[in-house]
Amino acid sequence: MAAAAASCLTLPCKSKPFSPSSSLSNASSRRAGFALRRSPAATSLAFASSLSLTAFPEGVGFLSAVEKPRAPPLRRPAVVCEAAPKKYDSAEKRARQAEKRRIYNKARKSEIRTRMKKVLEALDVLRKKSEAQAEEILPIEKLIADAYSAIDKAVQVGTLHGNTGARRKSKLARRKKAVEIHHGWYIPAASAA
Repeated sequence: MAAAAASCLTLPCKSKPFSPSSSLSNASSRRAGFALRRSPAATSLAFASSLSLTAFPEGVGFLSAVEKPRAPPLRRPAVVCEAAPKKYDSAEKRARQAEKRRIYNKARKSEIRTRMKKVLEALDVLRKKSEAQAEEILPIEKLIADAYSAIDKAVQVGTLHGNTGARRKSKLARRKKAVEIHHGWYIPAASAA
C-alpha cells in the first residue's frame, strides 16, 4: 500500500485553475457519476473529482475505483431487535393466572363491600327508628352472618389479609352493638356494675 501511495505521488498531474463558481461540463459530470450544479459545496466536490480524473486516468492508481460506479459494499446480516424483551412461556402463564385472580378477587371484594353496605344501611335505619323493637334486629343479624361468611371466605382464599377481614367484621359488630346500646337492648358490663 505504501508503494502504491509513493507511485501516486510521482505521477504527472495536469492541474486546472480552480474557481468555485465554475460549473462542470456534462462530460466530466457524467464520468464522475453525478451532476453537481446546485450548491457551492457541491462544486468543490466536483472539482476534487475532476482533478482526480485528470491526475489518474482510468485504470491507473488506487483512485480508479472512485470514478467507476460500483455495487454497495457487502454487509453482514442485520440483527433485528425487538423493542421489549420476549417473555418466557412461564411468564406468560403467570400473567394469565394473575389476570384471572385479579378478576376473581375483584368480584369477591365487591361482594364484601355490598354486603357490608347493606348491613350498615339497615343498622342506620334501625337506629333512627324511635319505637324499634328488639326483634327487628334479627333480619339484620342474618345480613351480618352473610357478610361474615363472605369475609371469611375471602380471607381463606387469600383475597383479603386476615387482619383486614377481622377489622371489617369488627366494624359490623361494633355498629350493631352501638344500635343495641342506643335502644337499650344491651347494657355494657362496665356500666351495669
